[in-house]
Amino acid sequence: MLELRPNCECCDRDLPPESDQAMICTFECTFCSGCAADVLEGTCPNCGGNLVPRPIRPAAMLDKFPASTKRVLNPEGCPAQNVTA
Repeated sequence: MLELRPNCECCDRDLPPESDQAMICTFECTFCSGCAADVLEGTCPNCGGNLVPRPIRPAAMLDKFPASTKRVLNPEGCPAQNVTA
């Protein structure tokens, strides 16, 4: 089950469960599409994997399987050159 994190780890932009602007890696690190494309160039700074659009969980399923409320943020931002695969 995807965690559906509520924010971009780089810029802290809100990314609600219905957002089509959320990008994730295989470890569910979450970034907004702007940071994923412009800052990270499509690569997760945490694992070095690729970033893909996060699926949208249907609203009817959010009651049974709620999105995470835990915010994850890199306080120093996410420069692409910090990839540590």
